[in-house]
Amino acid sequence: MSFGDIFLSETLGTAALTLLGCGVVANAILTKNKGFGGGFLMINFGWGFAVMVGIALAAKSGAHLNPAVTIGFLAAGNPGDLSTSNVIAYLCGEFLGAFIGAVLCWAAYKDHFDEEADPGAKLGVFSTGPAIRNTVSNLITEIIGTFVLLFGIFALSQAANNATPTGVGGYGWLFVPFLVVVIGTSLGGPTGYAINPARDLGPRIAHFLLPIRGKGDSDWAYSWIPVVGPIIGGVLGGLVANWVNYV
Repeated sequence: MSFGDIFLSETLGTAALTLLGCGVVANAILTKNKGFGGGFLMINFGWGFAVMVGIALAAKSGAHLNPAVTIGFLAAGNPGDLSTSNVIAYLCGEFLGAFIGAVLCWAAYKDHFDEEADPGAKLGVFSTGPAIRNTVSNLITEIIGTFVLLFGIFALSQAANNATPTGVGGYGWLFVPFLVVVIGTSLGGPTGYAINPARDLGPRIAHFLLPIRGKGDSDWAYSWIPVVGPIIGGVLGGLVANWVNYV
């Protein structure tokens, strides 16, 4: 695929992922919404199915949708033969798409952002934050969650390739959204499980730039954790998947 094809595919898929993912958070935590109080489980399933939509829209490029996935594939021995230019196309599309999706989410919920009194809730729509702020613990949580994501993707891919017609078969990609859901329900409590640098940083930049009434601080002091943690977890997931021959 050309640079432009990859860039457009990843931008479209990641924009849809972020619009729908941030959208379910907005629906659940901004007051005066019909979904207000839907809870963490609603948010987890919303993000999971947002991943499914993103995968469908970015299928042409392999639907990385996540810099940790792109970097994890490189760490796993580059099974997709990614060139330097293609890696740049993936990363640029992922970050731009995440920013666009967040802006669209704000446009859809603008009146509710204006009515919301809690700056923390407004930021929570766009980006993750820790339940208990502890740099080391928060970083470890993001590393573990993203490791599970990457290792799970490789394991599911191998199962799909090796399955009989009654097994996973050609539908292995359908299980990745549920992998995201189980990561959220099991490991998402401490940090909100970014497990995707673009998903957190792109919307955080949107929060910083958009004219959101009473939005408060964008919490840049924490912002590096949901970027660095997932990258480390993605590299480790790719390395271990290669080591156990899941690549």
